[in-house]
Amino acid sequence: MKKLNSSEIRQMYLDFFKSKGHSIEPSASLIPVDDPSLLWINSGVATMKKYFDGSVVPENPRLTSSQKSIRTNDIENVGKTARHHTLFEMLGNFSVGDYFKEQAIEWGWELLTSDKWFGWDPEKLYMTVYPDDTDAKKFWKQVGVSDDHIIEAEDNFWDIGEGPSGPDSEIFYDRGESFNDLAPDDPENYPGGENQRYLEVWNIVFSQFNHEPDGTYKPLPRKNIDTGMGLERVVSVFQNAKTNFETDLFMPMIEETQGLSSTTEYGKDSKIDVSYKVIADHSRAITFAIGDGALPSNEGRGYIIRRLIRRAVVNGQKLGIKGPFLYKLVPVVGKVMESYYPEVLQQSDYIAKIVKSEEDRFNETLADGLHLLNDLISETKKDKTYIINGADAFKLYDTYGFPVELTREYTEDEGIKVDEDGFKVEMEKQRNRARKARGSKKAMGLQNDLLVDVKVPSQYVGYEDLSVNDATLETVIVDQRLVKKTATGQAQVIFDKTPFYAEMGGQVADKGDILDEKGNLVAVVIDVQHAPNGQNLHTIEVKRPMEVDGHYKLTVDRHFHSKVEKNHTATHLLDQALRNVFGEHTQQAGSLVEPDYLRFDFTHFGQVTAEDLQKVEQIVNDQIFAELPVTTIETDPETGKKMGAIALFSEKYGKTVRVVSVGDFSIEFCGGDHVSNTNELGLFKIKSESGIGAGTRRIEAVTSKEAFEFLNEHNTMLENIASGLKAPQLQDVPHKIDQLNDQVKRLENENKSLHAKLAGQQADKVFEKIQEINGTTLIAGTVQVSGMDQLRQLADTWRQKGYSDILVLGAQVEDKANLIVAVADEKVKLGIKAGDLIKAISPNINGGGGGRPNLAQAGGKKPSGLNDAMVAASEWVKALA
Repeated sequence: MKKLNSSEIRQMYLDFFKSKGHSIEPSASLIPVDDPSLLWINSGVATMKKYFDGSVVPENPRLTSSQKSIRTNDIENVGKTARHHTLFEMLGNFSVGDYFKEQAIEWGWELLTSDKWFGWDPEKLYMTVYPDDTDAKKFWKQVGVSDDHIIEAEDNFWDIGEGPSGPDSEIFYDRGESFNDLAPDDPENYPGGENQRYLEVWNIVFSQFNHEPDGTYKPLPRKNIDTGMGLERVVSVFQNAKTNFETDLFMPMIEETQGLSSTTEYGKDSKIDVSYKVIADHSRAITFAIGDGALPSNEGRGYIIRRLIRRAVVNGQKLGIKGPFLYKLVPVVGKVMESYYPEVLQQSDYIAKIVKSEEDRFNETLADGLHLLNDLISETKKDKTYIINGADAFKLYDTYGFPVELTREYTEDEGIKVDEDGFKVEMEKQRNRARKARGSKKAMGLQNDLLVDVKVPSQYVGYEDLSVNDATLETVIVDQRLVKKTATGQAQVIFDKTPFYAEMGGQVADKGDILDEKGNLVAVVIDVQHAPNGQNLHTIEVKRPMEVDGHYKLTVDRHFHSKVEKNHTATHLLDQALRNVFGEHTQQAGSLVEPDYLRFDFTHFGQVTAEDLQKVEQIVNDQIFAELPVTTIETDPETGKKMGAIALFSEKYGKTVRVVSVGDFSIEFCGGDHVSNTNELGLFKIKSESGIGAGTRRIEAVTSKEAFEFLNEHNTMLENIASGLKAPQLQDVPHKIDQLNDQVKRLENENKSLHAKLAGQQADKVFEKIQEINGTTLIAGTVQVSGMDQLRQLADTWRQKGYSDILVLGAQVEDKANLIVAVADEKVKLGIKAGDLIKAISPNINGGGGGRPNLAQAGGKKPSGLNDAMVAASEWVKALA
């Protein structure tokens, strides 16, 4: 076996398929772009769907990649099995309507067995095939695989519902008898069974059918190849590792963790090893996810990251690690992956800062949470229920940040279950957020070849001209059919040249008119998108019939286009201004450039203050007032990057790119339209700023006329306020507001004092009515107060004076009910808890609550139940006996 490290193995795979005419696709961001069906990129093919369904035609139909992916559907198995991971790399080669089964099998065999490449022993390789796929079996035999190394398996059919599907062939590596964990006669002891000896290393999918909506399977117009080879598994074979974790992809993180731990070193205790493995695995996923722009939160991707961090922290506690430590593994991950993912190490300081912040936040409550959890475990053992109830599981989540999955994992080791149905009642919304974030879109669309073979050239000339006098109509589509002539109604058309911009990069499509040679209006352009082969595909409302090969005049709405240009240039200025204010880690996360406003989403960990926005706005306006020239050059991506141009990580760039420079202030890759000088923008004004998700914020802004109108509207509002305040001049408004605030504060204090006196008078009467029940004294009654604060003040007075053993007070505040329960310390020592009493009586007001053993409170929506609550309190005290 060759001695290769993970970087060499990855590169060898890519080099092999490059030698077979494949283009190497860079690993895409873990955050899906324009794919709401996925929470994360979870496979190599996930980034290729647009090619397989025919919506985009690749420049080269042969593609290969090493794609970072995240899957968290079986997170509980991570660390407990040899091969479960949250983040992994999927090596893949893809054919989009080019080579098929025979070539894929021939090349697969060559890569695995040739001495020039992997050089594995052919006798150690086994293949599974779909029983009806006689071609696959025949082609494996052709390359030299014997019959006894080919196994038929009914489940060798790749199908995810509607869309491309087909049989597949899995390849297994025989690791030898020393890895065998089953008896010789065990029914799972074969390649493809559940065992440790035969390791699946590759899956080749022969995508040859469309799974139709009616459940039938029809042959694809273009057959495809989609393969997946897990890098971590292949590395474990080359490095003869017992599991994936004993490879150079994980051991550096394990060794770093071991240096921080005060317990047994790795490899000495299988139970402790689980914690080392969890930390090593999760540190990779967390680092890559945050590096790609996801941030910890309580929903969607952010919830996954938060859960991974908390899982790792709890496992760190099991290893005796005190305080934050996970952030120290970030640069270790970056170093391990540097050869193929240099950006991770470059961002390591920023990523580590976020991880440490999240660790600090969790560590603040972790000790209390673990203390509560251990108490709950002890109680369930004591009462022999062996179940943590749903309310307590929710409290662990809500108060101490324990996801229910973490609670379950922790209790499983003690033989205790969690009432997850009860938890769902308390926590259904939060529990389902991650699933809902995926949306309801289909995972992959049906393959549609209507425009795939339409390769007529079409040139966009809108950078220079907004009108074309002699455009030839090349293609017409009506009702999803290619036709030669249009009637009135809606159609899609392609011209040999066009001034209409197709929607891309956040910039909306142009609108305008189509005229015949006599100047008559024949159609109105309502939208423009890119066809699979890149042409500008116009959606039009036809006024007069149009014919293929006819000549037409195309005219863009200049006013509409000009306003879009202004706002697009403003997004470039805004992008750079945000980097100047918040740091280079700030990245564009989306944009929309309309004629009347612009919307810009960006990554930022933390709040954005009014002062921050003012700085950003001032920077942008300074560039407008500086009258900077806006210039564009065409070059290749590498040259553009050397020039310092900012590229969006989620975008795929062709051989030629446009680099847009705004003076010396901003330089970006951009295919959109821009003004020639920043002075054309006139003015820039931010209308709003808000958070729209975990670590993602949104700015909406306007320029030019809209900016003036926005400021003018606000000035009118300010003048009206000044008039209402009787301020003689606008500059007097702040002083008038300060005077009003002082007056309101004084009146509030007077009101509060009066309420306190009234409450005190009522309390004197209530405190006189002491019930003695079986040796326990109780005061229970209702009072008129302004809210829970005054109830707590009365409880403090009661405690200082020692009026009784137990106090129960209720109050109606507007249309709601408030309850407070206090218990004397002596009675708390005897096991009487305020929290138990509040839970018993709060249903009378349709509410709930809790608190400490000596003080608890509740709120409800049924004030009429307050008297019933007082009666229930007396009954509860009677039951103590």
